Amino acid sequence: MTVAVVAGSAVLGLVAGAGLDVVVTRVPERRPLFAGGAREELRPGRAALLAVVCATLLGGIAVRLHDSWALPAFLVLGAALVALSLIDLRHLILPNRIVYPLALAVTGLLAVGASGDRDGGAFIRALLGGVAGFAAMFVLHVLSPRSMGFGDVKLSFVLGLALGWLGWGQLVLGLFLAFLYGAVVGVVLMVLRRRRRKDQVPFGPFLAAGTLTAVLWGEAILSWYDGR
Repeated sequence: MTVAVVAGSAVLGLVAGAGLDVVVTRVPERRPLFAGGAREELRPGRAALLAVVCATLLGGIAVRLHDSWALPAFLVLGAALVALSLIDLRHLILPNRIVYPLALAVTGLLAVGASGDRDGGAFIRALLGGVAGFAAMFVLHVLSPRSMGFGDVKLSFVLGLALGWLGWGQLVLGLFLAFLYGAVVGVVLMVLRRRRRKDQVPFGPFLAAGTLTAVLWGEAILSWYDGR
């Protein structure tokens, strides 16, 4: 059963990843997703890369959560984070057209997961994690609006939901890793003179990377940190 779930998730990622090429092209331009001409716009190389990335990512998520009814929520989150990261890298935005539906979808799917797993406590913790993630990032946005866009704040609610479902340790770890990744990459770019201190660097990809690291390997990292 586990093999079937992982394989099915990987195939789903393959299909979804190929379709994300149209999403990352049309959403920033505020164009309809399902209008004609998608085939003509498709970039085969990027579509293939996104398909491989999503297949690998969703397969990995399934390995981690194959026995939980919450798996669909994390699969949707994983695919969406790939699209959001690419859009943020190219356009420095995290579109509401993706973030808001993602928040609703993840909340609803986690509610179903809580019912299936008979774990209402995890769902309550997820909601509290979403609020905590949003509040923390909102404070940072108020203190330094140039370094923390409000799109990052809105996305942090969704990330807090997912990480809160897994545990408070994963929530703290995911956010910590996001800032760690951002700091390391920022320093490297400055050393290589690819950016200056005042240049804006999208933070969405680092939030995604920190979250996905905590989802995939958070339990192992926290166990190592605790010396278990």
